[in-house]
Amino acid sequence: MLGFICRRIIALIPVALGVVIFVALMTRLVPGDPVDVILGDFATLEEKTALRHSLGLDVPVVEQLWTYARHVAKGDLGRSIVYNRPVLDMIGERIGATFELALTALAIALAISLPLGIVSALRKDTWIDYLAMGFAITGVALPGFWLGPMLVLLFSLKLDLLPVSERGDWTSYILPALTMGTALAAALARMTRNAMLDTMREDYVRTARAKGAGEARVILIHVLRNAALPLVTVLGLQFGVLLTGAIITEKIFDWPGIGSLVLEGILQRDYPVVEGCVLMFSFSYLAVNLLTDILYAVVDPRIKLES
Repeated sequence: MLGFICRRIIALIPVALGVVIFVALMTRLVPGDPVDVILGDFATLEEKTALRHSLGLDVPVVEQLWTYARHVAKGDLGRSIVYNRPVLDMIGERIGATFELALTALAIALAISLPLGIVSALRKDTWIDYLAMGFAITGVALPGFWLGPMLVLLFSLKLDLLPVSERGDWTSYILPALTMGTALAAALARMTRNAMLDTMREDYVRTARAKGAGEARVILIHVLRNAALPLVTVLGLQFGVLLTGAIITEKIFDWPGIGSLVLEGILQRDYPVVEGCVLMFSFSYLAVNLLTDILYAVVDPRIKLES
């Protein structure tokens, strides 16, 4: 397994380098000048020129990209142009809130989708199946930027059951996690149903029943475990979607995470903050995909990590 992990990490190096260069290039092509944001409209040309030189924005873009890539390789994401603080420290203060919210949303999605998908597969073409798949279609169709405010209006303002915004006790996680997890729960429920239906047609399932295995054992051990492989794939991909989807959700619920930080950086043309946050999202996505590959062997013993 160690050799497999090392090979996968080595394969991710050029991908990570491409991400670094692409992110740095895109932020520099965005219209607007951070110098104007910092100094305002009444600064003199000499002041703007001096600040642009001190920030390294007066050199060619290629040189800026090379310098940034070298710093990232050393673990230095630069300093915020607006706050004059290390970007890594700013991300460190907020990354916990984002990951807590993403994991809570993932837990809610699994708690909703797995029972729905299993029951829907076992009760195929019944009203339970139609109701569950109706939820799946509706959940996927509801955008988070609409669902979030609707949940706030209902549960916070109308019923006064849950806090409106900000990070507090466990109740403050419910609405933003529901906003992020609803679409994922809908997709997973449909995926679970289809995977179980395909698995239930396999010969080994009929053999297990012929040997006298109980229905619960057949479903949990033979069907659900073998149907979990495509679910692991989807979960690995969707966790990255949850992290990026946190940008909108954190803005709606005033959540102090990386999503809010990257929006602040975009509005203030704070290049290092935007680059650092996007890189953190990207590297987290790459790490989750590596963990997904390792989980394949846990779920399906036929897969050999050493091969």
